[in-house]
Amino acid sequence: MTQTSENATWLTQEAYNQLKAELEYLSGPARTEIAAKIAAAREEGDLRENGGYHAAKEEQGKQELRVRQLTQLLENAKVGETPTSADGTVAPGMVVTIAFDGDEDDTLTFLLGSREDAAENMEVYSTQSPLGGAINGKKIGEQAEYELPNGKPMMVKLLDAKPYTG
Repeated sequence: MTQTSENATWLTQEAYNQLKAELEYLSGPARTEIAAKIAAAREEGDLRENGGYHAAKEEQGKQELRVRQLTQLLENAKVGETPTSADGTVAPGMVVTIAFDGDEDDTLTFLLGSREDAAENMEVYSTQSPLGGAINGKKIGEQAEYELPNGKPMMVKLLDAKPYTG
């Protein structure tokens, strides 16, 4: 099934490679390790009161969830390079600063892209989010309107857009 770019998650090649390596580890060696832990705990006897067994099963469930998340993310990934030009046009992989309702004291700076590309302290908005979709393709100085969760419109002005450097 081919995904449109609207449904894609933008990733740098580096982030894609890291996620693919994580998926390969979780699908291979990690599955073998957890199966061995479960088997060893099962041999200890009564499973109802076997904390090691229950902990291993819980770990297995979390691991399998992450495998499903990674599989879906990578299937829908759009791999590209971080934008290198600073022409002021918003695109995935850029750090963007906006002002709410034209109030240049009420600003927000964030990465337009994917959490897998950002540092822990960087707020991230995807191009599928209302705000991200509204500003994608806009130039510095332009305004965009998006819908808040309560259904009300919000106007923002693009103050800055520069490539994310990590």
